[in-house]
Amino acid sequence: MSASLRSCLDFAVDAAWQAGKITLRYFQSGIHAEWKEDLSPVTVADREAEAKIRDLLARAYPDDGIVGEEFGRVEGSSGTRWIIDPIDGTKSFVQGVPLYGVLIAREGSDGVDVGCCYMPALDEMVWAARGEGCWWNGRRAAVSSVAELGQACICYTSWPSFAEQGREQEWQKLVASTRLRRGWGDCYGHILVATGRAEASFDPIMNPWDCGPLLPILQEAGGTFTDWQGVPTIYGKDAFSSNGYLFASIMEHLD
Repeated sequence: MSASLRSCLDFAVDAAWQAGKITLRYFQSGIHAEWKEDLSPVTVADREAEAKIRDLLARAYPDDGIVGEEFGRVEGSSGTRWIIDPIDGTKSFVQGVPLYGVLIAREGSDGVDVGCCYMPALDEMVWAARGEGCWWNGRRAAVSSVAELGQACICYTSWPSFAEQGREQEWQKLVASTRLRRGWGDCYGHILVATGRAEASFDPIMNPWDCGPLLPILQEAGGTFTDWQGVPTIYGKDAFSSNGYLFASIMEHLD
């Protein structure tokens, strides 16, 4: 790994850890959520955690751009930008459910090359850099080898959203073909795929900050992360991850 890539990866892991510790101060505290125009929740924990990451970025990489869920876009001059979500899974966070994560990714001219997801309440850190593998709490992470859809465990974020997005028919067809379905959603579902604990995870609605690090994490773990058209991207507005073995079968059901 180049020194530059290692430095960026180390930064992402440390920044995610620091932001995660901020969220834990508010976790299971009865924290109040406000509702944004897009009907998604936001809390003081989201804002404080993102502010922390932005402060760290301003000091370490002052020429880089930033895109974050809570405070928008800062243009940079370096051609590189950081994509951050201080709490992916705010609804779970507000409910006191530990399935939320801090997401940080670095994107250059050739795409996202560094990604980190830290789940503070579970103390699970997953990170990846292009060509360097995926790591889960210090050990190598890899997808499962399940190759039959009928043996697969699939995850999803919001069942009603499939109908709202006009995807109910494809979703029902896919669900009927699998062994186990669980609503382990947001970043956590995709991390389960990357670490071999599930075979696929689905989101019918996705923003770049919701999935910035998931693309390199899934790819480096041996899996796939694409939109519902099968394109590897964080800009598809919908997404699913797979262990790779089931990618073609899933695409047939989504067609």
